[in-house]
Amino acid sequence: MTALGAVFRPQLPPERLRDIARLADDSALEELWLWEDCFSEGGISTAAAALAWTERVKVGVGLLPVPLRNVAITAMEVASLHRMFPGRAVVGVGHGVQDWMGQVGARVESPVTLLREHLVALRALLRGERVSTEGRYVRLDDVGLDWPPATPVPVLAGATGPRTLRLTGEAADGTILTASTTADGVRRARQLIDEGREAALRSGATLAESHRVVVYLLTATGPDAARRLHAELADEGLQDAPDLGVAGDAGAVAKAVQRLAEAGADAVILQPTGDEPDPEGFVRFAAEEVRPLVP
Repeated sequence: MTALGAVFRPQLPPERLRDIARLADDSALEELWLWEDCFSEGGISTAAAALAWTERVKVGVGLLPVPLRNVAITAMEVASLHRMFPGRAVVGVGHGVQDWMGQVGARVESPVTLLREHLVALRALLRGERVSTEGRYVRLDDVGLDWPPATPVPVLAGATGPRTLRLTGEAADGTILTASTTADGVRRARQLIDEGREAALRSGATLAESHRVVVYLLTATGPDAARRLHAELADEGLQDAPDLGVAGDAGAVAKAVQRLAEAGADAVILQPTGDEPDPEGFVRFAAEEVRPLVP
């Protein structure tokens, strides 16, 4: 079954999160996703709060920018979430928006190298290993978690370009794709991820049986849905890109979700427009109207 979720966008103030998280938890949605966008809301703090306010729904963070975070801190926080809320936290890491990384003095010369080093060290720490490494960016001297997760923790990574997609197949347990990804883009991403997995296996690495692909779907519903969708795509410079996003009723949205699922997405996360007038209503729409139409 294709997992269905919704995004709590950082255009909303953090004090709105509790009501939306509880609504998602009471509904048929499997996942609620949060973003650590600069300079809005912290990913781990909001995820911890959302998990504490809920009982069932999975809470995803997509994603934590690795230039901002020492890998030991990332491991400590992810491990704490998984020990307090077993099986309900889904955490992804990634390059971050390079302009934002430059604003805070954290931009690196080789984002792919940093992400690779971070993923390798993070996954080892979360497995309970003691790690010593002297990489280009990640340096650890006999570091181990006092409280590693009690069960294996999948680590996802965000990716867009071919090099990073191959890297996620090689060094992550899953991949997060942005809302600028069409169904054909999901198919291409799957191919590149599989190339990375094959390279990892040839090198003797041990990989999980499956690699989870999560994709955001820009979604608008209601009387002015088409206008809001077009305006957001235009703001991103994507107004001429075909087959991006969906505007319409539950049937139209469910068909768009199904196209992404058939292309290889394991989870489709509905991303409201930044000016969504009724965020709570959007969650209810996703859970009550779209979810029953998605296999």
